[in-house]
Amino acid sequence: MKVLPTDPAARAAVRQGVSVSVATGLYGISFGALSVAAGVGLGPTMALSLLMFSGGSQFALIGVIGAAGTPVAAIATATLLGLRNTLYGAVVSPLLQVRGWRRLAAAQVTIDESTAVAVAQPDPAVSRIGFWVTGLGVYVLWNAFVLLGALAGDALGDPRAWGLDAAAAAAFLALVWPRLAPR
Repeated sequence: MKVLPTDPAARAAVRQGVSVSVATGLYGISFGALSVAAGVGLGPTMALSLLMFSGGSQFALIGVIGAAGTPVAAIATATLLGLRNTLYGAVVSPLLQVRGWRRLAAAQVTIDESTAVAVAQPDPAVSRIGFWVTGLGVYVLWNAFVLLGALAGDALGDPRAWGLDAAAAAAFLALVWPRLAPR
C-alpha cells in the first residue's frame, strides 16, 4: 500500500513521531549534564550518546560511574538494559523490510520510542513512517540536547539540585500516563 503525505494516518504517525522526538530529546539535557557531573568528559559523553544511543543504557552506565562503580559493572549494567533493543528489532524488522545500509540505520534507531510509535500504527506502510520519523527525530534531538546539557553541565552545578536526575523518569511517565487512563 502506498501511503501519501496527505493520508490522515500518515500525518498522525508523523505528529506522534515528532512529539515523542521532542519530549525524548529534551531529557537528553539531563543525560549530558549528569554525564559531565559524573566525570565523563564532553567527548566521551557525545561518543557514548551517538554510538550507544539507548537512553536507559546511557543513564545506567553513567549512574554506575557516578556512584564510583567499576567499569565492568557499568558496561554490564548498560549491556543488560540494551539487550531489550534486540527484542525490539525482532518486532520492527518484519514491518520495515530493509536491507543493506538501511538495515544498519534502522538498527541504530531501534529504541523504545521508535518501536512504540511503529507498532501503534494501523498498517505496515504507516508503521514505517512512524518508525523513521521517531527514530531519526529522537536521534537528532537527543544528541543535540545531550550536547547542550554537557556544555551547560558545569554552569548548572549539581544536576540533582535542578531535578535533572529525575527528568528521564518524569518524561517517561508523561508519555505513558495517557495510555494508563481508563477508556
